[in-house]
Amino acid sequence: MGKTVRLTAAQALVRYLGAQMNEAGEPFIAGVWAIFGHGNVAGLGEALHGVKDTLPTYRGHNEQTMAHCAIAYAKQMRRTRAMAVTSSIGPGATNMVTAAALAHVNRLPVLLLPGDVFASRGPDPVLQQIESFGDGTISANDCFRPVSRYYDRISRPEHLLTALPRAFRTMTDPADCGPVTLAFCQDVQAEAYDYPESFFEPRVWFQRRIRPDEGELARAVAAISAAKRPVIVAGGGVHYSDATEALQSFVETHNIPITETQAGKSALAWDHPLNLGPIGVTGGEPANDICAEADLVLAVGTRLQDFTTGSWGLFSNPAREMICLNTAAYDAEKHGAMPLQSDARVGLQELGAALQGYNADPVADTLKADWFGKVDALTDAPGDGNALPTDMQVVGAVQRASHDGTVVMCAAGTMPGELHKLWKAPRPGAYHMEYGFSCMGYEIAGAMGIKMAQPDRDVICFTGDGTYMMANSEMATAAMMGVSFTVVITDNRGFGCINRLQMGTGGAEFNNLLDHTVHKTASNIDFAAHAAAMGATSVKVSSIAELEDALAKRGDIAGPYVVVIDTDPYPSTEYGGTWWEVAVPEVSIRPEVNEKRAAYEVAIKERNTK
Repeated sequence: MGKTVRLTAAQALVRYLGAQMNEAGEPFIAGVWAIFGHGNVAGLGEALHGVKDTLPTYRGHNEQTMAHCAIAYAKQMRRTRAMAVTSSIGPGATNMVTAAALAHVNRLPVLLLPGDVFASRGPDPVLQQIESFGDGTISANDCFRPVSRYYDRISRPEHLLTALPRAFRTMTDPADCGPVTLAFCQDVQAEAYDYPESFFEPRVWFQRRIRPDEGELARAVAAISAAKRPVIVAGGGVHYSDATEALQSFVETHNIPITETQAGKSALAWDHPLNLGPIGVTGGEPANDICAEADLVLAVGTRLQDFTTGSWGLFSNPAREMICLNTAAYDAEKHGAMPLQSDARVGLQELGAALQGYNADPVADTLKADWFGKVDALTDAPGDGNALPTDMQVVGAVQRASHDGTVVMCAAGTMPGELHKLWKAPRPGAYHMEYGFSCMGYEIAGAMGIKMAQPDRDVICFTGDGTYMMANSEMATAAMMGVSFTVVITDNRGFGCINRLQMGTGGAEFNNLLDHTVHKTASNIDFAAHAAAMGATSVKVSSIAELEDALAKRGDIAGPYVVVIDTDPYPSTEYGGTWWEVAVPEVSIRPEVNEKRAAYEVAIKERNTK
């Protein structure tokens, strides 16, 4: 029998975390976010203190946003590194469920370590314990099951010997990547066990690059070879696979245009002649027009959500074929697509080698010029006048202030649509959008995670007033830690994006903008003062010119820098886009709703007959 070392389960866990490396020789777990409570302070808290010099512990202000920061870190690192997050039992744990869902949707690694009830059941019911009247094995942490790629409950110290390798296999497997939850019973955290010393030897986790099956590759090559007007949909998997150079080589060799999802944007520079830009509901005319005519769609590293496909009404050529190149079989076979299960980089390389001599028909040279001729005017600075700036003009101001090292990020509300259409990303990694879960509250924590991942980048976060009110506490964390990034708060006094959707489906303006909610006192929130109270440097500006002046000063400011500007909640980019299925009431006393319902039924029929 080999040598053993006696450790508590919590000590064993953190020692194991510190020994797991990525291919570059860096610790795969870059740090641990922690809010301590009675479910983790005595066990994990003591264990983390013992390794604080090699595995840093960060304290946030909310469990959900701590996890958002960790997820943004992993996304910006292209899944080559990740973070862990620990909470107490009860509300501390359930606060992280939203973040787990976000990571699950976006296929991003994060290790969640919520405290759990006593395995011994001696003190049951312990403080914050959820009791199931019909199942004694259930705790609040069972909420994590549907939003975790791997879930386990550590109710004996030796469970770590199998649970931890499974956890890291999940987080480092491109096909299965996502959140891992190890619910850690609080008494077990403190229990000692004789662990094999070999369990803590350094291990390197290599990224598996799945090669295409010969038959799937041959069928995909035959289909592409027969296509005259193919198009590529580039998703987030292009970035995660580090396949941007392979994609560029592939499209240039075969003259195939690409379109970009929210997660795939910046796969090619915005001005590359074969980059037709954003696709789908928040897409532009060049991409959507080509997709509607395409006789073959090669979807690379995308899960083809409804915003990308226009609720599956976008690809309207009745003769078109679809190939899904994806590491995950689940995604590769969606909607009857021809599967090509493969790593994105390897798959593009092998497709390219097998397509020697193939060239697609050229696309019209005027497509992009016509598009930018329409939308560039929307982002120009306004002339003299008293009208509130539009979100498009705010995007233009930030664009003019950006440079090659800028990362622009956002997650929910109005700005994702405007940024997808209008932002000109100069290189891979310059655009960071969480739109898979479209989670309000990701932005500020996410910006902090991006800056922690890439300290040399100029990180600019867009957030609306509604999102800011949902989750702003990590602004204080960033100020305390000295993490520098810029936040542009566009205050349109409510949920402007959903208000427009409400109006677009025939509904009356109701309960979205603050002017249309029930209240006795008009809202007058001073966002600049609020951010300053948490330690940020902040300023309120009243025009696009003042916004540009404020942005020019950001390089001289340490810590978070917040610029607030009032905007008009109604305008949005009228060009581009495509149909998106939002169910309209079949019966209503409002004629506006009945009119929209009739149009909805026509659109459904058209989609279903394609």
